[in-house]
Amino acid sequence: MVPYRSILFVPGHKPQWVDKALAAGADCVVLDLEDSVPADLKAAARQTVADSIRAVRQRDTRVGLFVRVNPLDTRLTGGDLEAVVVPGLTGVFAPKISTATDVLRYDALLDHFEERAGVRGLEYIVPVEMIGAIQHAREIALASPRVGAMIGPTAEHADIARAVGYRWTPEGEETLYLRSRILLACREAGIHPLTGLWERLEDLAGLKAFAEKGRQLGFRGMIAIHPSHVATVNEAFTPSPDEVDFHQGLVDAYEAAASAGHGAVRYRGVHIDKAHADTAREWLAHARALPGAAPAPRDTARRPAERDALGIDAPEGGH
Repeated sequence: MVPYRSILFVPGHKPQWVDKALAAGADCVVLDLEDSVPADLKAAARQTVADSIRAVRQRDTRVGLFVRVNPLDTRLTGGDLEAVVVPGLTGVFAPKISTATDVLRYDALLDHFEERAGVRGLEYIVPVEMIGAIQHAREIALASPRVGAMIGPTAEHADIARAVGYRWTPEGEETLYLRSRILLACREAGIHPLTGLWERLEDLAGLKAFAEKGRQLGFRGMIAIHPSHVATVNEAFTPSPDEVDFHQGLVDAYEAAASAGHGAVRYRGVHIDKAHADTAREWLAHARALPGAAPAPRDTARRPAERDALGIDAPEGGH
């Protein structure tokens, strides 16, 4: 999955809001057929969403386009997928999953509608909204190649808050264990770890702090529910030029040391070896995969003066 920084929800029956989502700079837009659409408008919203997908793709091939369908137990999921699996769709935001078997049930439906529509490669974003999803996070993450991302739960008032019964705080300590389980499942499965939403629309300072804490934990993107949140979320999950320079310089320093027969070296006052270089390479690969961000690798053949400017010291003694 593309490592989306911001995933913004839009009610599926309000196509005029899609333009606002795109103008806000969201990496990914979720067209919603579930909670934000009144029951009596759901059937008509299916065609509206399909039309929105086609319209967006005529002018934007970059943005991710997902649809949140209605949960399996509503018996509306098949009708939703029949309407919205069209060329241009990126994937399905699959609600109310509790077990790996639920993922396979979605697979059975999606296999059929992909074949019917001539569409390939659709992915899932899986929100953790149920107790079972927390308990079975690892199995869900590994259940299907379609599972591309999972969301660590943080909501103040939504399903997971009711299910677990926690008392929400801006610091998020009450959901730290829940989110950590999802994060570890994502890392093991090699999928994109997302953190949950910030419901307080006017509190951008709180959003910024929350997003930055999520990135500190290891999450790589975040759900947003209002266009005004997108810029803050994107900033929080975008590496700074200084961070890119530091990690590229670390790789350069290690490779220069290794080519001279040294297994470790000081870099900007830090001891580094192969493990550090491997971590930096993975970090850089993620940074270059971000939408709209592709820092070019730098030349690793450094002259001494250039290496001094990077803070590359003499090799560690004894190595």
